[in-house]
Amino acid sequence: MTRRLISSGSTFEQEIGYSRAVVDGDWIFVSGTTGFDYSKMTISDDLLDQTDQCFRNIEMALNEAGSSLKDTVRVTYVLPVAADFEKCWPVLRRYLGDVKPAAMMISAGLSDPRMLIEIQITARIRSET
Repeated sequence: MTRRLISSGSTFEQEIGYSRAVVDGDWIFVSGTTGFDYSKMTISDDLLDQTDQCFRNIEMALNEAGSSLKDTVRVTYVLPVAADFEKCWPVLRRYLGDVKPAAMMISAGLSDPRMLIEIQITARIRSET
């Protein structure tokens, strides 16, 4: 089994000491990912923009791992305000509506008050058949 680390270039990864994703065999574990545009280290103050950016960040990591969102098997959403979750549903359906992974939503504080959502994904690299 091979283990590979994937970085988004986020300063958080260096400062805290983690990887955007870890590939271990056929499994891909994507860290909790927020709505920061990591190339600029900026974040929108709009929940739906942040949700969309989360998925763009996750897609980049999955693509680098040789996978995609269609290979997602589990997703966890974390929002500081539970009542905001329903507002995100159209964006969630756009990215994962056809995939229908196992899912969970948690309401908890995030490490930066600008963060309105954090998304963690587990996926598999599918063998070509």
